[in-house]
Amino acid sequence: MNQAAKDLLASGAKELGVSLSPAQLAALNLFAEELKKWNRKINLTAISDDQGIAVKHLVDSLSLLKVVAGRGRLLDIGSGGGFPCIPVKIALPDLDMVSVDAVVKKISFQKQAARLLRLEHFEAMHVRAETLSERYADSFDWIVSRAFSDIPSFVSMAMPLLKEQGRIVAMKGRNAAEEVAAAKSELADMGAQVESCQDFCLPGSGDARCLVVIIKNRLV
Repeated sequence: MNQAAKDLLASGAKELGVSLSPAQLAALNLFAEELKKWNRKINLTAISDDQGIAVKHLVDSLSLLKVVAGRGRLLDIGSGGGFPCIPVKIALPDLDMVSVDAVVKKISFQKQAARLLRLEHFEAMHVRAETLSERYADSFDWIVSRAFSDIPSFVSMAMPLLKEQGRIVAMKGRNAAEEVAAAKSELADMGAQVESCQDFCLPGSGDARCLVVIIKNRLV
Protein backbone atom coordinates (compact mmCIF):
# COMPACT_ATOMS: atom_id res chain seq x y z
CA MET A 1 0.00 0.00 0.00
CA ASN A 2 1.12 3.57 -0.47
CA GLN A 3 2.36 5.57 2.52
CA ALA A 4 -0.91 7.44 2.99
CA ALA A 5 -2.77 4.13 3.31
CA LYS A 6 -0.17 2.74 5.70
CA ASP A 7 -0.56 5.86 7.84
CA LEU A 8 -4.37 5.44 7.82
CA LEU A 9 -3.97 1.85 8.95
CA ALA A 10 -1.58 2.74 11.78
CA SER A 11 -3.64 5.70 13.00
CA GLY A 12 -6.92 3.81 12.66
CA ALA A 13 -5.64 0.88 14.70
CA LYS A 14 -4.35 3.27 17.36
CA GLU A 15 -7.72 5.04 17.53
CA LEU A 16 -9.39 1.66 18.08
CA GLY A 17 -6.97 0.94 20.92
CA VAL A 18 -5.26 -1.84 18.95
CA SER A 19 -1.51 -2.03 19.47
CA LEU A 20 0.34 -3.33 16.39
CA SER A 21 4.05 -4.04 16.14
CA PRO A 22 6.07 -3.01 13.07
CA ALA A 23 6.05 -6.69 12.04
CA GLN A 24 2.25 -6.84 12.30
CA LEU A 25 1.85 -3.64 10.27
CA ALA A 26 4.19 -5.11 7.65
CA ALA A 27 2.14 -8.33 7.57
CA LEU A 28 -1.09 -6.38 7.07
CA ASN A 29 0.53 -4.47 4.21
CA LEU A 30 1.74 -7.73 2.63
CA PHE A 31 -1.78 -9.12 2.91
CA ALA A 32 -3.18 -6.00 1.23
CA GLU A 33 -0.66 -6.29 -1.63
CA GLU A 34 -1.58 -9.96 -2.16
CA LEU A 35 -5.27 -9.02 -2.16
CA LYS A 36 -4.66 -6.41 -4.86
CA LYS A 37 -2.65 -8.88 -6.95
CA TRP A 38 -5.37 -11.53 -6.84
CA ASN A 39 -8.12 -8.96 -7.31
CA ARG A 40 -6.70 -8.03 -10.71
CA LYS A 41 -7.43 -11.59 -11.88
CA ILE A 42 -10.52 -12.61 -9.92
CA ASN A 43 -13.17 -10.52 -8.23
CA LEU A 44 -12.47 -10.72 -4.48
CA THR A 45 -13.60 -7.23 -3.50
CA ALA A 46 -15.00 -4.07 -5.07
CA ILE A 47 -12.69 -2.05 -2.81
CA SER A 48 -9.36 -2.00 -4.64
CA ASP A 49 -7.68 1.32 -3.82
CA ASP A 50 -5.03 1.45 -1.10
CA GLN A 51 -6.84 3.83 1.22
CA GLY A 52 -10.10 1.92 0.84
CA ILE A 53 -8.42 -1.38 1.66
CA ALA A 54 -6.64 0.16 4.66
CA VAL A 55 -9.80 1.64 6.18
CA LYS A 56 -12.77 -0.38 4.95
CA HIS A 57 -11.12 -3.79 5.13
CA LEU A 58 -8.16 -3.74 7.51
CA VAL A 59 -9.18 -1.16 10.12
CA ASP A 60 -12.79 -2.32 9.94
CA SER A 61 -11.67 -5.92 10.62
CA LEU A 62 -9.47 -4.83 13.52
CA SER A 63 -12.46 -3.16 15.17
CA LEU A 64 -13.49 -6.67 16.20
CA LEU A 65 -10.76 -6.48 18.84
CA LYS A 66 -13.08 -4.22 20.82
CA VAL A 67 -14.85 -7.42 21.91
CA VAL A 68 -12.44 -10.28 21.07
CA ALA A 69 -9.22 -10.73 23.04
CA GLY A 70 -6.84 -13.33 24.40
CA ARG A 71 -6.71 -16.99 23.55
CA GLY A 72 -9.52 -19.18 22.29
CA ARG A 73 -11.07 -20.45 19.10
CA LEU A 74 -12.78 -18.22 16.56
CA LEU A 75 -14.96 -19.04 13.55
CA ASP A 76 -15.51 -16.48 10.77
CA ILE A 77 -18.63 -17.30 8.73
CA GLY A 78 -18.85 -15.86 5.22
CA SER A 79 -15.30 -14.54 5.39
CA GLY A 80 -14.97 -13.60 1.71
CA GLY A 81 -11.48 -12.33 1.00
CA GLY A 82 -10.41 -13.01 4.59
CA PHE A 83 -12.20 -10.27 6.52
CA PRO A 84 -12.18 -9.98 9.45
CA CYS A 85 -10.36 -13.28 10.10
CA ILE A 86 -6.91 -12.65 8.60
CA PRO A 87 -6.31 -9.13 10.01
CA VAL A 88 -7.56 -10.37 13.40
CA LYS A 89 -5.26 -13.41 13.21
CA ILE A 90 -2.31 -11.13 12.46
CA ALA A 91 -3.19 -8.94 15.45
CA LEU A 92 -4.00 -11.89 17.77
CA PRO A 93 -1.70 -14.72 16.66
CA ASP A 94 -2.60 -16.92 19.65
CA LEU A 95 -6.20 -17.30 18.45
CA ASP A 96 -7.05 -20.61 16.79
CA MET A 97 -9.10 -19.70 13.74
CA VAL A 98 -11.42 -21.36 11.25
CA SER A 99 -12.64 -19.40 8.24
CA VAL A 100 -15.46 -20.59 6.00
CA ASP A 101 -16.94 -19.30 2.77
CA ALA A 102 -19.13 -20.84 0.07
CA VAL A 103 -17.08 -19.30 -2.79
CA VAL A 104 -14.09 -21.48 -3.63
CA LYS A 105 -11.93 -18.75 -5.21
CA LYS A 106 -12.12 -16.69 -2.02
CA ILE A 107 -11.00 -19.63 0.11
CA SER A 108 -8.20 -20.34 -2.38
CA PHE A 109 -7.00 -16.77 -1.87
CA GLN A 110 -7.17 -17.11 1.91
CA LYS A 111 -5.11 -20.30 1.81
CA GLN A 112 -2.45 -18.58 -0.29
CA ALA A 113 -2.44 -15.55 2.02
CA ALA A 114 -2.09 -17.82 5.06
CA ARG A 115 0.92 -19.55 3.44
CA LEU A 116 2.47 -16.23 2.51
CA LEU A 117 1.99 -14.84 6.02
CA ARG A 118 2.96 -18.13 7.68
CA LEU A 119 -0.17 -18.15 9.79
CA GLU A 120 -0.36 -21.05 12.24
CA HIS A 121 -3.58 -22.60 13.55
CA PHE A 122 -5.55 -21.00 10.71
CA GLU A 123 -7.85 -23.16 8.59
CA ALA A 124 -9.76 -21.85 5.56
CA MET A 125 -12.58 -24.10 4.37
CA HIS A 126 -14.76 -24.07 1.24
CA VAL A 127 -17.99 -25.16 2.88
CA ARG A 128 -21.44 -23.89 3.73
CA ALA A 129 -21.77 -22.95 7.38
CA GLU A 130 -24.96 -24.99 7.72
CA THR A 131 -22.93 -28.19 7.32
CA LEU A 132 -20.45 -27.54 10.14
CA SER A 133 -22.44 -28.77 13.14
CA GLU A 134 -21.40 -32.45 12.93
CA ARG A 135 -17.69 -31.64 13.01
CA TYR A 136 -17.69 -28.49 15.13
CA ALA A 137 -20.58 -28.74 17.60
CA ASP A 138 -19.97 -26.63 20.74
CA SER A 139 -16.45 -25.78 19.50
CA PHE A 140 -15.98 -22.01 19.35
CA ASP A 141 -15.43 -19.22 21.86
CA TRP A 142 -16.31 -16.60 19.24
CA ILE A 143 -18.29 -16.84 16.02
CA VAL A 144 -18.19 -13.71 13.90
CA SER A 145 -19.44 -12.37 10.60
CA ARG A 146 -19.10 -9.09 8.76
CA ALA A 147 -22.21 -8.14 6.79
CA PHE A 148 -22.84 -11.83 6.05
CA SER A 149 -26.59 -12.03 6.62
CA ASP A 150 -29.41 -10.84 8.82
CA ILE A 151 -28.90 -11.45 12.53
CA PRO A 152 -31.41 -14.32 13.00
CA SER A 153 -30.04 -16.29 10.03
CA PHE A 154 -26.48 -15.85 11.27
CA VAL A 155 -27.33 -16.79 14.84
CA SER A 156 -29.29 -19.88 13.76
CA MET A 157 -26.17 -21.17 11.98
CA ALA A 158 -23.84 -20.17 14.80
CA MET A 159 -25.70 -21.47 17.86
CA PRO A 160 -24.95 -25.21 17.41
CA LEU A 161 -21.25 -24.38 16.99
CA LEU A 162 -20.91 -22.09 20.02
CA LYS A 163 -19.44 -23.10 23.36
CA GLU A 164 -21.74 -22.64 26.35
CA GLN A 165 -19.97 -19.45 27.45
CA GLY A 166 -19.11 -18.33 23.93
CA ARG A 167 -20.12 -15.21 22.07
CA ILE A 168 -21.53 -14.49 18.62
CA VAL A 169 -20.48 -11.15 17.12
CA ALA A 170 -22.33 -9.59 14.18
CA MET A 171 -20.41 -6.68 12.64
CA LYS A 172 -23.05 -4.22 11.46
CA GLY A 173 -23.45 -0.71 10.10
CA ARG A 174 -25.68 2.24 10.83
CA ASN A 175 -29.01 0.36 10.96
CA ALA A 176 -27.90 -2.08 13.64
CA ALA A 177 -30.29 -0.85 16.35
CA GLU A 178 -33.32 -1.42 14.14
CA GLU A 179 -32.09 -4.86 13.10
CA VAL A 180 -31.44 -5.85 16.72
CA ALA A 181 -34.90 -4.71 17.79
CA ALA A 182 -36.54 -6.63 14.94
CA ALA A 183 -34.59 -9.80 15.78
CA LYS A 184 -35.26 -9.88 19.53
CA SER A 185 -38.16 -12.33 19.53
CA GLU A 186 -36.52 -14.68 17.00
CA LEU A 187 -33.34 -14.72 19.06
CA ALA A 188 -35.33 -15.59 22.17
CA ASP A 189 -36.97 -18.49 20.33
CA MET A 190 -33.47 -19.79 19.50
CA GLY A 191 -32.33 -19.49 23.11
CA ALA A 192 -30.17 -16.44 22.43
CA GLN A 193 -30.08 -12.86 23.62
CA VAL A 194 -28.16 -9.67 22.85
CA GLU A 195 -25.52 -9.05 25.48
CA SER A 196 -24.30 -5.69 24.16
CA CYS A 197 -24.20 -3.36 21.18
CA GLN A 198 -21.04 -1.32 20.79
CA ASP A 199 -21.56 1.68 18.51
CA PHE A 200 -18.57 3.56 17.13
CA CYS A 201 -17.37 5.47 14.08
CA LEU A 202 -14.91 3.72 11.79
CA PRO A 203 -11.57 5.55 12.04
CA GLY A 204 -10.54 7.10 8.75
CA SER A 205 -14.06 7.27 7.32
CA GLY A 206 -16.47 8.24 10.10
CA ASP A 207 -18.93 5.56 8.94
CA ALA A 208 -21.24 4.20 11.64
CA ARG A 209 -20.39 0.72 12.92
CA CYS A 210 -21.85 -1.55 15.59
CA LEU A 211 -20.60 -4.78 17.14
CA VAL A 212 -23.65 -6.78 18.20
CA VAL A 213 -22.62 -9.36 20.82
CA ILE A 214 -25.01 -12.28 21.31
CA ILE A 215 -24.88 -15.03 23.93
CA LYS A 216 -26.86 -18.14 24.75
CA ASN A 217 -29.76 -17.29 27.01
CA ARG A 218 -28.58 -18.34 30.47
CA LEU A 219 -32.20 -18.92 31.53
CA VAL A 220 -32.85 -21.56 28.87
